[in-house]
Amino acid sequence: MDIFFQILGHNMLPIFILISLGFLLSRKFNLDIMTLSKLNFYLFTPAFVFQNLYIKKIPPEMIKVFICVAVFMLINYLTGTIVAKIRKYDTSKANAFKNSLMFYNSSNIGLPLITLVFSGGAFISNGNNPYLNIAITAQIMVMVLQDITVNTVGFFNGGRETMHWKDSIKKVLNMPAIYIIILAFIFKMVPSYDLTKSLIWPAIIYIKDGLIPISLITLGVQLSKISINFKDKEVYLALALRLVGGPIFIFCLINIFGFQGVIAQTLMISSAVPTAVTTALIAVECNNSVDYSTQVVVNSTLFSSLSLVIVIFLARILFPI
Repeated sequence: MDIFFQILGHNMLPIFILISLGFLLSRKFNLDIMTLSKLNFYLFTPAFVFQNLYIKKIPPEMIKVFICVAVFMLINYLTGTIVAKIRKYDTSKANAFKNSLMFYNSSNIGLPLITLVFSGGAFISNGNNPYLNIAITAQIMVMVLQDITVNTVGFFNGGRETMHWKDSIKKVLNMPAIYIIILAFIFKMVPSYDLTKSLIWPAIIYIKDGLIPISLITLGVQLSKISINFKDKEVYLALALRLVGGPIFIFCLINIFGFQGVIAQTLMISSAVPTAVTTALIAVECNNSVDYSTQVVVNSTLFSSLSLVIVIFLARILFPI
């Protein structure tokens, strides 16, 4: 029980304090969500991804992580398709439902949460924290796949009747993460030049360090723009499959792929984060079940404050380090 409350206080409370601050500040000053989103999307996240990919060694096992997450998303897609047919959803709602299961908040909540979970003193040995490096690298693999697919498959699902496939390609080509990943690997292949000793490296570090607080505050601002409704039963079905079904599916895949320790914990915790806010933005842009999508995002974020504590607790028991 002590571990349970430790997780709640040290891992979850800081996250929801920052989200609450963003929510309250937005209600007070009506903060511009588009500006904050662009700062996250084009500045803080690329700097974080670049810095971590450049300085960290990426073991071959991370390719397995990438494949595992891809299979996990496919399972969620098939689950969403089957359930939507059983529930007799129309095409619009069925696609919104599938998006709510496939795409989760791996950046705004997943990355800060993984960072906090593996930053504790219990993981530090001789002043170093090798577990944090492994966990962040694994989470970046999750983020990369999620970012690519939500801007392709996500938009295709959201606007199947109105959006041309070329629009999805344009969305991908506008993603800074793709170019940042390529750039990081190019610099890694030039051993004669150490970018960490360059004049721009301190600036990259400063920007990278701002990702966690700014991304969580941004999420709070996004939630402040949405009205909350607890009456739609279909929303709770999506929540159950996202917050409970996700960890169950990934637990099976973790054992199939043979992951253990830090990577296994990271994948299980990451699988339990709420539905990505991007799915609501896609619904708005494509005029596709907007109210349903936004309610899933809001409610999954609220209920995850409890479910994530349980999943973190179980991950530590099931996959000890």
